[in-house]
Amino acid sequence: MPDGGHTTPLWDLPKPKPAPGKSRARKGQQKAAAVDPIARIVVDVPLAHLDRTFDYQVPDKLDADAVPGARVRVRFAGQLVDGFLIERAGTTEHTGRLAFLERVTSSEPVLGPKLATLARTVAERYGGTMIDVLRLAIPPRHAKAEAEPARPRAEVSAAPEAAAWSRYQRGAAFLEALRGKKQAHAVWQALPGEDWPRRLAEAAAVVAAGGRGAVLVVPDQRDLARVHAACVELAGEDAVVGLSADLGPAERYRRWLAVSRGSAPIVVGTRASMFAPVADPGLFVVWDDGDDLHVDPHMPYPQVRDVLILRAHAERASMLVAGFARTAEAQLLVESGWAHPVVAAREELRRAAPRVTPVGEDFDVARDEAARAARLPSVAFEAARQALGGGAPVLVQVPRRGYVPALACAHCRAPAHCRRCAGPLALTGSGAPSCRWCGSPEGGFRCATCGSQRLRAVVVGSKRTAEELGRAFPGFAVRTSGAQEVLSTVPGKPALVVCTPGAEPVAEGGYGAALLLDGWALLGRQDLRAAEETLRRWMAAAALVRPATAGGRIVVGAEAGLTPVQALVRWDPAWHAERELAERRELGFPPAVRMASLEGTPEAVAALLDELALPGSGEVLGPVPLGEMDDDGRTDRERALVRVPRAEGRALANVLATAQARRVARKEAEPVRIQLDPLELI
Repeated sequence: MPDGGHTTPLWDLPKPKPAPGKSRARKGQQKAAAVDPIARIVVDVPLAHLDRTFDYQVPDKLDADAVPGARVRVRFAGQLVDGFLIERAGTTEHTGRLAFLERVTSSEPVLGPKLATLARTVAERYGGTMIDVLRLAIPPRHAKAEAEPARPRAEVSAAPEAAAWSRYQRGAAFLEALRGKKQAHAVWQALPGEDWPRRLAEAAAVVAAGGRGAVLVVPDQRDLARVHAACVELAGEDAVVGLSADLGPAERYRRWLAVSRGSAPIVVGTRASMFAPVADPGLFVVWDDGDDLHVDPHMPYPQVRDVLILRAHAERASMLVAGFARTAEAQLLVESGWAHPVVAAREELRRAAPRVTPVGEDFDVARDEAARAARLPSVAFEAARQALGGGAPVLVQVPRRGYVPALACAHCRAPAHCRRCAGPLALTGSGAPSCRWCGSPEGGFRCATCGSQRLRAVVVGSKRTAEELGRAFPGFAVRTSGAQEVLSTVPGKPALVVCTPGAEPVAEGGYGAALLLDGWALLGRQDLRAAEETLRRWMAAAALVRPATAGGRIVVGAEAGLTPVQALVRWDPAWHAERELAERRELGFPPAVRMASLEGTPEAVAALLDELALPGSGEVLGPVPLGEMDDDGRTDRERALVRVPRAEGRALANVLATAQARRVARKEAEPVRIQLDPLELI
């Protein structure tokens, strides 16, 4: 019997054989609902060629529970699978006999019409499937949390004062647009030392006081805690919901339901909250849109900024892209006229910014032997000493974690490899080096290139840096913040805080100085976004330092003539973003164009490229091997890039989705990973 309009099994699994006549008799006794007996279902089957709705009959006994948005169970090609009920209808285009719904798992309408439309739009933009997006947008069900009664909608009585926004050109006008429920789009460049969680909370509270909702998305849990606390202070605890992956299943679903049921008008969360179904949204905010945490690592790899832009367009809501730095994507929004820049005047910036001093590779090392071991130039040593003497903490940013994460031959500078597995050698402490892959110690290193037995550090990690700084500044506490333990705050007392990029804690009263070491390690990465990412990380750290009028100093370990260094010295990320976007246009890279990455075995990538019917201006780059090649010049995986003008981006996504669906329908053995506008291109 066909299920949901299908006659061909999808999996090579044996179908259960019911007792003769028993199952058929039970099915035959079911009566369809009197009104709108057809349910259109999105089934939870991860196959690209099944990315559409399927029609089922609604039994009379499930008529009341089978509401649009409900979770259901249906029989699909002999298998019981989950699904979402999209809509009820009175007729169907299917000519055969339709199967009945097996049961309604939950009558809670978790998939509203707007969320369903958004999921389909996101799937089409990224060349994915709707069910993939719904897995990211809707958390797993928790029955106990669902049974709890809904709270009434929390009201925000009055809009707060937001005089601090007047420090920025167009800042006050943006807030006035929010108060007047007008649609406004802005790219906000926050001043150094700005209490940005408070500013975002003010914008959200203004929108909530007008009866609309707000969604604020931040990169990590530390930012979430700060913004959530600021929103609670202004709007009240009942009006704010915090969503993150760190919550347990029950609490996460409980909070998500509070948003879906319209109880809380303000949502603050990490990546997944970009789909939060807030009622009548009036404002969408993304903080630090260049952070790679804003890209979901699951199919179809949506980016928070782009999803919120789609929502703002569909909901006629305001959009705010905010941060200390500015990405090329945000600059494109400004240059296209879609968004207005919200920036401070140069006079205001001079009052807030710390003093920045660049030092190149040929700097003067401090005379102190311990400072020499810690690779501190004399200007950095003096800046740290003055800050500590003034009673303020000092921030030290090191690009790599660990002790000495990379070693090389001291004579020829060739990378040091393990004799057993050819993995990279590293120092995890003061003992012998060991392999980072297999963990085997290497006590008798000999360079395969020149035969030398001496090793040198390619880059020094945060752990070794903290150890050396402790010797250079005896009597002062040294704290570390990184992968093992990330600090949220530190006291405003004299101390050295060593951290990796992105793990900088907030100091009470601000840092007296910040030392940004080994800038070459960030700028020298083989990545199209290396300069942009380096400036973003530098500015995030520098923004925590006191202004120059209060003695705040930044010492950056990079050549003064480099564009990112000049942008930091002048505190002008807009200028850097403008240059970056111009270079991307010239080179033909995102966001100036839409680009797709195809990764897989050489045979699979070649077969997929042969099937693509690219738009007229489409261009294929590559394929190129990924990883090392064998003795025959072959590789296990390859990557090809496909690029088209931005106007043909939707067409490219459709072409890739269609080709992928054909491959899945043919049950091709070798998969191809497709990602549109990937962060890593080189």
